[in-house]
Amino acid sequence: MYQSRLFFNLTKDINPVSIIQASIKINFMKSHLKKSFFIILFLSFSKIHAQNDSIVMQNNHYLVGEIKSMERGVLVVKTAFSKSDFRVKWAEIHAIYSESLFITSAKSKDRIFGKISSPESGFLEIKSEKDEQFIFPLEDILFIKSVDRGFFDRISASIDLGFTLTRARNQRQFSTRSNIGYIAERWSFDASYNQLITSQDEVDDIRRGDGNLTALYFPKNTWFSLIRIEHLYNTEQFIDLRVNTLVGAGRDFFKSNAMYWRVFSGLSINNENFVGESMDRRSTEAWIASELNIFDIGDLDLLTNIFVYPSISERNRVRVDYRLDIKYDLPMDFYIKSGVTLNYDNQPFQPSRSVDYIWQTTMGWSW
Repeated sequence: MYQSRLFFNLTKDINPVSIIQASIKINFMKSHLKKSFFIILFLSFSKIHAQNDSIVMQNNHYLVGEIKSMERGVLVVKTAFSKSDFRVKWAEIHAIYSESLFITSAKSKDRIFGKISSPESGFLEIKSEKDEQFIFPLEDILFIKSVDRGFFDRISASIDLGFTLTRARNQRQFSTRSNIGYIAERWSFDASYNQLITSQDEVDDIRRGDGNLTALYFPKNTWFSLIRIEHLYNTEQFIDLRVNTLVGAGRDFFKSNAMYWRVFSGLSINNENFVGESMDRRSTEAWIASELNIFDIGDLDLLTNIFVYPSISERNRVRVDYRLDIKYDLPMDFYIKSGVTLNYDNQPFQPSRSVDYIWQTTMGWSW
């Protein structure tokens, strides 16, 4: 009798509606927690797989994304929160952590293929596919290039365009410069093409174009071998087509995050066809070249090279090709470039001049 009264007293004060409301709330919370758990799990999984490279800055800030490259003292990172790639000065990097494969070059060791990470602040460790380990100070790292993110991530390209219109004599001038490159573990390929077309009333058109295809192989730290094919056509020097095939080797005498200087030489076969001539001109030449690239002057880059061709098969003939380019970087990968190219031949085709040059100022975009 006492127990029945106690049960009645405990239950008579409980509202059935409250019980139903509490049950609904509990079920809703369970459902909400399940959904939140799966959303958090999905985001965490996506973040781990989509952003697997971490960079620690000197100010202890973190940057998470995909490391694409580091060259000329600038680290390029693809992030999820920006449509354009994030660029960081290499001098501001404190540590790097990644499980991706890269081609890495340092002052004392060139083109190591493997994974990179920082064993401690200020250093970079490279684990090669041959189970070799190399540790360098961060300031000694000169180049990093991702090689496992796909074919297109190994490609770099740029294109420049310029146009001039003058009322006098209805003069029109069109100028273009282009370059594309591909990098592998031990090889790199580069191709370029430049063209100038000028037309005006009562005067013959001026046409000039040059380009090259270059393959470099890096067997040792500072040495490399190359194969290069150059072509040139130039109405000023009556050159219908010149094709020059070069083989040789070279060495980087100085490399840093701000510049490099290299010297290379070899032998070449030069084939020339002149306007109005039915006979081709063929000669064997030696060649020696020097190239200086300075790429850490604020937003300015400077590239200059010179190729000297003393002929072996033609007595006392010497040719010289010289180039100087200055580039100013703009936002969103745009830039302004101005440069001069000079060609000299002390034994030119009879009606032509021994010296010809072109100065181009263009606006371009790089990828």
